[in-house]
Amino acid sequence: MDDMLETMYAAPGVGLAAPQVGVTRRVVVVDCARADEEPRPIRMANPELLTVSEDEAINEEGCLSLPSHYADVIRPAGAKILYLDETGVSRVIKTEGLLATCIQHEIDHLNGILFVDHISALKRNMIFKKMVKAKRERHLESAD
Repeated sequence: MDDMLETMYAAPGVGLAAPQVGVTRRVVVVDCARADEEPRPIRMANPELLTVSEDEAINEEGCLSLPSHYADVIRPAGAKILYLDETGVSRVIKTEGLLATCIQHEIDHLNGILFVDHISALKRNMIFKKMVKAKRERHLESAD
């Protein structure tokens, strides 16, 4: 999990799921500490949403899998998560705000869901078109 943390910090990001780096395990790492704070990494194996709040929050999300693309996503404002920590101890954490959003986002990755799956088809298609255009431009630049 420490390799995942290094990759996440280098990106820079606040969360990373094992499938994003080609590891087929149900593992995520998150750290929502601000730049001026000490790191507070959380390592989670087999995270599971136990409950989510009825209240919703809209936050701009991005993803290391879709670099430079962002969209507003509606998610539960809080969540209670069961997971195994890095020592194998079962833990439950109650979250809200950015941490709740981040953990829900990473659990989605474990289930094959990206943040763009939570937005309208129109917005999703705009992001995909931008990605295709950027890929085409990179290809043309490398051909020169």
